[in-house]
Amino acid sequence: MQNLTPQGQQIVSDVASRYGVSTDAVSTLLSAINAGYGTQAQFNHFELGGMGQWSQGGMIMIGDMFNNGLKNMVSNMCNELSQALANNQMYQPAPQPAPFQPQSSQSQSQSNGFGSSFSTSGGMQGGSSWPAELGQPSSSGSQNNLRYAVFPSTRRLAIDNNGTVTVYDIGDHNIGGFSQQQGGDQSITFTSQYGLVRVADLPVVTLGQGKTEPAPQQQPVQQQPEPQQPAPQNPAAAPSNGGNSDEIFGLIEKLSSLHANGILTQAEYETKKAELLGRL
Repeated sequence: MQNLTPQGQQIVSDVASRYGVSTDAVSTLLSAINAGYGTQAQFNHFELGGMGQWSQGGMIMIGDMFNNGLKNMVSNMCNELSQALANNQMYQPAPQPAPFQPQSSQSQSQSNGFGSSFSTSGGMQGGSSWPAELGQPSSSGSQNNLRYAVFPSTRRLAIDNNGTVTVYDIGDHNIGGFSQQQGGDQSITFTSQYGLVRVADLPVVTLGQGKTEPAPQQQPVQQQPEPQQPAPQNPAAAPSNGGNSDEIFGLIEKLSSLHANGILTQAEYETKKAELLGRL
């Protein structure tokens, strides 16, 4: 497990104090969210109801599944820690740069259903070859021949594609998880408080000049209907009444996993499954 920065330790202690849980429980949850690119988590801690899963803007399931008070508390903690990861450097940089190739194979095995997710980490990993004027990244990741880093202090996002670095102005986006579309245009997207956003829609920054060159579609915040167009690809959008079939079948698969792991009884599994099928 990576070591927390002093700021990260302070945030963990504050969250633990406000929610009345141990710092170990908060650290476990933070590590799971960091491994889930800031938008999802799989965790197991007795103070959090045992084994559980969380998705940003979506479902929350814990082993103590009928304890709604605990379920809401864990959901609120997850949302807070996700924002903390996006806006702060929670983990200390690794003392030795780690090669990117092993990360690439790991990210391929953790596809999130709508594209391949980047392997991510808090702080600077995989080398320090980003332009110095960008500052210190809060998170970075890689996949195949692509890597990225987020620089909250300068509000910049850097993408390295086969050695060519492009820098974008992220404005007021609080960036969560990244993914790359498989097939088609293979566009890179990320989630923020505004939902799913294409990197290509951000303004491109010319280093050393402080000027921005508008991308073909600037200001995605005001033009939100377009990022919402691929609805099944939006992990941060709250499901509508009834949901859609892909969401429902995905939830049923997760229920099946919890049932197979002995977290749900047969009766609980059948009841929840019937509720989801009734929404189709």
